[in-house]
Amino acid sequence: MRTRRSRVAVGILAATTLLLSGCFGSDGGSAGEYDPDEEIELEISWWGDDNRARLFGEVIDLFEDEHPNITVVETPVGAPDDLFNRLATDFAGGGDTAPDVFALGGAKPQEYGDLGALLDLSTVGDRLDTTAYPDFSLTSAIVDDTLYGLPTGGNATAAFINADIFEQAGVPLPEEGWNWDQLVEAAGQIGSAGLTNDEGNPIFGIDLRIQDILGTYAGQLSEVGMYDWDGGLGVDADQIAGWYEIEERLLDNGGLPDPSIVTANWQLPPDQQPFTIGQAAVTFGYTNLMSAYSAAGDVRMMLPPTDTGVSGVALLPSGFWSVNAASPHPEAAAMLIDWFLHEPAAVELVLDTRGVPFNPDSLEIVSPLLDEPGQAAADYVGIVFDEGVVAPPQPAGGSIMNELSQRMETEVLFGRMSSDEAADQWVQELGEALE
Repeated sequence: MRTRRSRVAVGILAATTLLLSGCFGSDGGSAGEYDPDEEIELEISWWGDDNRARLFGEVIDLFEDEHPNITVVETPVGAPDDLFNRLATDFAGGGDTAPDVFALGGAKPQEYGDLGALLDLSTVGDRLDTTAYPDFSLTSAIVDDTLYGLPTGGNATAAFINADIFEQAGVPLPEEGWNWDQLVEAAGQIGSAGLTNDEGNPIFGIDLRIQDILGTYAGQLSEVGMYDWDGGLGVDADQIAGWYEIEERLLDNGGLPDPSIVTANWQLPPDQQPFTIGQAAVTFGYTNLMSAYSAAGDVRMMLPPTDTGVSGVALLPSGFWSVNAASPHPEAAAMLIDWFLHEPAAVELVLDTRGVPFNPDSLEIVSPLLDEPGQAAADYVGIVFDEGVVAPPQPAGGSIMNELSQRMETEVLFGRMSSDEAADQWVQELGEALE
């Protein structure tokens, strides 16, 4: 096996604005066509710990063995911002110094795609097939109908059900297609039954963190979800008030614990959350939490309740692989991404370390190799392929949404605001932030 070469990533101060001087590279024209007889060097960069670096190094070793004319230089960094700060500086200089292939997260594929810094992946379609991905898994990497990245994998919101607690309470398990009234009723029955867990602590009907479900609820009611495609609000005050009314009903019927417990649980790590320690029958969270939540007993995942027949669930990529528009070897760079995402030997190595694969063919390879919680998460993502929705990406001003939603939740649960008053303020504050 060939020895890899690595460079130490140098920390660079963040550029607050991308000053794009010069032109970015070709769109994969003849100058970038892959020649198997040409000696090619590609640089690839991502964020993550040393374990990820070792794992990705194994994947790259296999790629280099298959393509002996290509040398891949690895420049991993520890945190996403370390990479994004470097790219901001590289792109401000025209992109020639940026890696050929790099990971992006959040709204970065849209930001850099809009600036012309990323390669239009349709120009390398012969080397990187994007057709198998569900449309809604790609939205954060599409600008003006142009795809600039492929998801490394990711997660989706789910309802987690502790079947043991339902049985203990004598409450029938929910069935797919359940609605919010059924959730409120079941949680109230369980939360008011006086049950305790093995440590003698009270069992709640639901362990609720508003930030884990409000976006899905909005996606059930609004055609676009929380935000529209222009970066504005996609929901109105009446729709948000509907959520706070659900919480009020859960509080009134005993489904929710005391508001002081709800607010104290907002920031708990997964292993300390009431659901994980067998103290709640239902919670909402992302599929990657199944390993932690399975410690509670017989835990199952299902689509959240809905009153509209729409799941509201969107696939949330953990990151995207993109190609530098200025890369002199766009086809070879596309081949490297294709290797990471679609080559069976590579997929078997990476498994779900970057989330469950969103490519159905890769998911089929990964699923039987996972442990039981991982298989459950993969099976659920497979359901979301069919039931999921397209969600516009979160605009920059949307970063206040979690804190704002929690603050208004506090006002409602402690009786200082009505649901309508809290929703009006929520819409006002978030709308102003988005402007």
